[in-house]
Amino acid sequence: MTPKLPIHCPSCSDSLSVSQLKCENCQTTVSGNYSLPFYLQLSEEEQNFILQFFLTSGSLKEMAVQMGNSYPTVRNKLDDIIEKIKKLKSGNQ
Repeated sequence: MTPKLPIHCPSCSDSLSVSQLKCENCQTTVSGNYSLPFYLQLSEEEQNFILQFFLTSGSLKEMAVQMGNSYPTVRNKLDDIIEKIKKLKSGNQ
């Protein structure tokens, strides 16, 4: 199993940033301080929800059936994720 990219500090739980990237082909290393993309700042559950949303072509009705939840429950989950992304976006500007 591939290790999951950590997004929170194991010591203080603050958000982590990327500080180094490396090319496995030529061994070039790029250093700096980069924020994680919004998608990677979401929980695994939220990421899976977005993936399912994409795979169902944005059909919340179909997602509700697949998840065994009501349409309003799925709609509320999507609204929660949208709000979280808006907050992440406003905090990174």
